[in-house]
Amino acid sequence: MKWTDLVDRATRLASGAHRRILGIAGPPGAGKSTVADRLATALTSAGAAVTVVPMDGFHLADAELRRIGRHARKGAPDTFDAAGYAALLRRIRAETDDIVYAPVFRREIEDPIAGAIPVPPETRLVITEGNYLLMPDGVWGGVRGLLDEAWYLDLDEPERLRRLIARHMAYGRDEAEARDRSLGSDQANAELIAATKGRADLIVPLS
Repeated sequence: MKWTDLVDRATRLASGAHRRILGIAGPPGAGKSTVADRLATALTSAGAAVTVVPMDGFHLADAELRRIGRHARKGAPDTFDAAGYAALLRRIRAETDDIVYAPVFRREIEDPIAGAIPVPPETRLVITEGNYLLMPDGVWGGVRGLLDEAWYLDLDEPERLRRLIARHMAYGRDEAEARDRSLGSDQANAELIAATKGRADLIVPLS
């Protein structure tokens, strides 16, 4: 699939009279944020009103993860405020007369920051990206129905792991720690996420 095909598909979503939500899912290191940002740049430069709202802004804070004993599994489905994320998507769909604010996750501090991303009334396409958009169960199971379209990024596994290890190292982990994290808890999450790809409207093979 060519990049121009993805841009054209997203452009069609952004060209309607009503706000639409495009979800981009995939395992850690698949390139979700890169694809979302590149799409937004391409569409914005062509005159579309697009905002990117990452799911990662709904990470539970480190202090809360330690309190409930889940810090070692940070990144697993139950280490996010899934209900808060679903509620934000509902607001984004319904509240189009005023700014809706979304949180952002800052890797340099490993914590979310509230109210960091404005979704202005003129936004016609919101691109949301994250690991668990296609999960079928629990609170996460309600997310898929809030998306007008969902894509799954399917990156070659060796390259995904290489990128993921490099990302962990870029944010302060040594190579051994980065590899342990990537092949440990991150890999368990990646396998869980891969099982959801059949719920996507489009599977995007990457290499």
